[in-house]
Amino acid sequence: MRFLPVSLNALLVELADLDQTLALLASLQREPLPGVQELVPAARTILVQFRPSATSVAALVQAIAARDLSQQVRRDATLVEIPVHYDGEDLAEVAQILGITPEELVRRHTGSDYSVAFVGFAPGFAYLSGGHESLDVPRRATPRTRIPAGAVALAGRFSGVYPQASPGGWQILGTTPLAMWDIEREQPALLQPGFRVRFVDIATLSVAVRAQLERAADQKHLKPAAPAPARGQALEVRSPGLLTLLQDMGRPGLAGQGVSASGALDQGACRTANRLVGNPPDMACLETVNGGLRLMSHGDTVVAVTGADAPLTLTSAGGLRTSVPRYQPLALAHGDLLAIGEPVAGTRCYVAARGGYDVAPILGSLSTDTLAHVGPPALAAGDRLALRPVARGSIVGGAELPPDDLPGPDGEVVLDVIMGPRTDWFTPQAVQLLASQRWRVTPQSNRVGLRLAGEQPLTRSITQELPSEGTPTGAIQVPASGQPVLFLADHPLTGGYPVIACIAPHHLDRAGQIPVNAWVRFNPIRPFEAINRP
Repeated sequence: MRFLPVSLNALLVELADLDQTLALLASLQREPLPGVQELVPAARTILVQFRPSATSVAALVQAIAARDLSQQVRRDATLVEIPVHYDGEDLAEVAQILGITPEELVRRHTGSDYSVAFVGFAPGFAYLSGGHESLDVPRRATPRTRIPAGAVALAGRFSGVYPQASPGGWQILGTTPLAMWDIEREQPALLQPGFRVRFVDIATLSVAVRAQLERAADQKHLKPAAPAPARGQALEVRSPGLLTLLQDMGRPGLAGQGVSASGALDQGACRTANRLVGNPPDMACLETVNGGLRLMSHGDTVVAVTGADAPLTLTSAGGLRTSVPRYQPLALAHGDLLAIGEPVAGTRCYVAARGGYDVAPILGSLSTDTLAHVGPPALAAGDRLALRPVARGSIVGGAELPPDDLPGPDGEVVLDVIMGPRTDWFTPQAVQLLASQRWRVTPQSNRVGLRLAGEQPLTRSITQELPSEGTPTGAIQVPASGQPVLFLADHPLTGGYPVIACIAPHHLDRAGQIPVNAWVRFNPIRPFEAINRP
């Protein structure tokens, strides 16, 4: 085993091969270690996320290094056949890379069985090992910003199927009408670790079978249900702005299904908003980006707005318009309209309502994961959010001071980073450049991550393909283009581009408030070095 630093609350265990990885995973699941919150298995690694208050890196390394990896993991014999339209945009290019015809590529892809090694990247995304030995192709130099749901793709020696439309760097061979992820199924992920998988060319199936598959796929493309009509106290969305979502502290612990924690990008602001209105700090808030949200009160309510430095305007039912402050409780009478303007610093505001929002949780949380499409839908004009009864004994908080270090448009923000786990995949000049150069936040940024652009790209010293491995929130992943991506809360659980460094946990909230066009500088707080094992 090799142990690599990831963050102040995470480390990466590197192993010799997939069999060792699965053996260690089984051991850690059978006999969990104190303080470990999440295990994210991958091809040759396991990302171990832990609570620093409950354990230490040294204790984890000592305990993990002592585990027995000689036991063979039993695999499930279930076979799943996946029909594929082999019309992908990379089919001809991949065939050219391999020096064969597209027809031969399809024959090889359908000619062998695969095994589900692990589930990661996104809910229901299974990494499939096996297949024809020649099917070993590099990822794209620059990942696409959108790959369609059902895309069947290759990367390295793995095949996979994208459950939802998402960014990705795999080579697309075609698409399947089968749903890889369905929250209404007893087991939402169609493919489970150990299952056998066989791809079938849909062109070889009968017309009747193909029509049946397409009808089944159409029935799964229904829109998620909107919030139920509210009775009693409620907030009505008159305008949702650019994007308004429900977000709480997320849904940790579901990595085995490929589900990331997600949650509020500025968790401190979300907790403070709840505290101001007398709610438990982990309740859901409305997270809105770049202003434009307008809420009308039905009945008398109490709200608080935190996060970005945005002007707040309260218009009474009688038409009286006044400015109101952030970071303090606001009493709204029936018919009052609260409007959030465009921020002058920061980018995301959080709106808590006394009692909390009466919305059914999904997988134990109200957070909306925009990459995985897990959670309540984005709010739309006309939605009414019912409020829960106020808990007995809850007390409205007093006003608090807003933060004075929010990043502004065209401004510069410094983020502390921990070097690793793949710092040694980059040249010494690139490691120095990461910290010495400013990086611009591009308009392609969102809750998944901040896409950054620097005058000089980061150059790798190791150019071979990296087997997919776990990536925490705050990971700075560098694709072949050399322009890094800073992963935020809705990032994929696993990725195949090397992570040069990770944002320190105490600066994750700050990263979630960086607006487009702002400049970022990275401040390494310790140099990279592998962790010594006992």
